[in-house]
Amino acid sequence: MPKIKTPVLIINFKNYLEAVGEGAVRLAKVAEEVALETNTSIVVCPPLPNLSQVCAAVKIPVFAQHTDPAKAGSSTGAIVAEVIKASGAKGSILNHSEKRLDVNTIASTIKRLREVGLVSVVCAKEPSEVSLYSEFSPDYIAIEPPELIGSGVAVSRAKPEVITESVKAVAKNPEVEIICGAGIVDGKDVEAALRLGVCGVLVASGIVKAPDWRSKILEMSKALTTVEFHS
Repeated sequence: MPKIKTPVLIINFKNYLEAVGEGAVRLAKVAEEVALETNTSIVVCPPLPNLSQVCAAVKIPVFAQHTDPAKAGSSTGAIVAEVIKASGAKGSILNHSEKRLDVNTIASTIKRLREVGLVSVVCAKEPSEVSLYSEFSPDYIAIEPPELIGSGVAVSRAKPEVITESVKAVAKNPEVEIICGAGIVDGKDVEAALRLGVCGVLVASGIVKAPDWRSKILEMSKALTTVEFHS
């Protein structure tokens, strides 16, 4: 299974109007420029209607914001792994706190992504979920306490124990790595997260809502290089 270079900065555009349509392409291109300038790993997750458009515009990895377990063919309206891959994407976020799934759906969708060679990033709200989802061997689990998402209060500073417990929770499965998100808004938040043992961060409003995309992405990507990291 192809994975992604770590440490990694994953930018979730959500459905913020600043980053839809041509805005999604502009933000993705800024992220690509910074990735090349800093020699760091950046992944972008545009709104699903803009997935192919963004994939065609940049060479850095592009992930879908969600995938369904349905298969290609007679599955009208479903977001299908084969179609995600055909769009040029390299993976998908699953089970974000704004798009929660039941456990069986998570397990079957991870399997579907693996079948077509796509990377899975499964979101969890607490360490007990991290432990549960690790049994399905996703590539990454993103620990994101929902109460901190969009708060501007970083999980890496407000609840460091949630991260350390999550890192311990996947120790039994070396195939799974931990990413963290929720409230991350600056480079110091990124550094704090990496020091706690994660292999990357998942950021949304901290970048998309920033007045200067390039400056904010540059700050966070540089932070990826300031902490000694062992993949």
